[in-house]
Amino acid sequence: MSASPARSPLGLIFLTILIDMIGFGIMIPVLPVYAHEARFGATEMQLGFLVGIYSLLQVIFSPLFGKISDRIGRKPVLVFSIFGTAIGFVILGAANTLWMLFLGRIIDGISGGNIATAQTCIADVTTPEQRSKSMALIGVAFGLGFIIGPALGGVLGGKFGVSVPFYVAAGLALCNALLVLRFLPETHGPEHRVQAHERTPLREVFSTENGTMIATIVLAYLASIMGFSMMTSLFALFNQEHFGYDIAHTGYILAYVGVLGVLIQGGLVRRLLKRPIEKQLAMAGAGILALSMFALPLTAQLGAALFSWSAGKTFLGLHLSPELCALLFVCIGIALGNGFITPTLNGLVSKHTGRRVQGRALGLMQSAGSLARFIGPILAFWLLSFDKDGPQYARIAFWVSGTIILLALILVAAVSPAKEAVSIPAPVPEVE
Repeated sequence: MSASPARSPLGLIFLTILIDMIGFGIMIPVLPVYAHEARFGATEMQLGFLVGIYSLLQVIFSPLFGKISDRIGRKPVLVFSIFGTAIGFVILGAANTLWMLFLGRIIDGISGGNIATAQTCIADVTTPEQRSKSMALIGVAFGLGFIIGPALGGVLGGKFGVSVPFYVAAGLALCNALLVLRFLPETHGPEHRVQAHERTPLREVFSTENGTMIATIVLAYLASIMGFSMMTSLFALFNQEHFGYDIAHTGYILAYVGVLGVLIQGGLVRRLLKRPIEKQLAMAGAGILALSMFALPLTAQLGAALFSWSAGKTFLGLHLSPELCALLFVCIGIALGNGFITPTLNGLVSKHTGRRVQGRALGLMQSAGSLARFIGPILAFWLLSFDKDGPQYARIAFWVSGTIILLALILVAAVSPAKEAVSIPAPVPEVE
């Protein structure tokens, strides 16, 4: 094994992901309004594809970037992909036709594979025992990005015009690329790289004695992300239907969830992972998250039973009704469950994978997550058609979400400890 870099790049990797997530978060409150402008006139179906195409493209390009980074190193892939993100945002800001919006989103979706490469950088410079703990940094960056980004996008779009946030996001991405280019050391030395004359099929990830366990973890990750994305796609509509909240009020609640996520992944999870309990934490997270999904449509009943004392109080400018107290309580479970399961599953797959294929394995995880984020909302809105009226609103969708997350729990329970000193021998050189 090669020596670690003289200075740990974890801080810079964290900053890279944070800036990336702020840029992504900036467009969340802006893109739907922007695309509905008269000059674009996007229908709801077109808007759905405009949003979803980002995740769909990551299904393809996350493992591809991982494969390339296994061959040429992490740094050039990160720099190239972050520059691509900047170009995508510039095109979105300059767009005057619908096809330009799609072009910008396509370029941004292709470039979005850099998150998997950043994860692989973490795997390169940490020991298996510390890996899941370090992966929690990604959760913290995600949480902070989703707190800062949407708020910044809303302020910029409201004061300076809806195209301005895209240019600001492009500027952030450009600064990010320059930081990586100047300061990030290469974490994947030549001695570990796949050679240009070698074939690097994705099936190599599953070709070791840990292959079945890797597949099981990937499926668990897909199920957990799918269930979680079903909830997030309906959350604003659920709040509007049950509480009469507008987008701003829903944003306050999501910011509350984001702050909880940062505290959980940046503090609690990192402390808990001083011991090798990734599997136990992932199972606990899946269980808590599933229970939260089942409880979400029952906030009225839970509020009446548990929080009747709260009537008349306020929180973040909201009337603190018993029902809202129940919602905020369930959101704690959502943040806790998601904070437990996401970094631990990434850590588990990394510990089951040899260094030679780390990029492809974590790229595959990112691809599975992207596929889940594409399928989850489609499934959620289809299920919504069965109970979109009255107090039962979205109950079926949330309960199916919880059931899917329980499937993730069952899959994690089947994961056995990784074999020590996993390594995948290089194949016999073969000319392509």
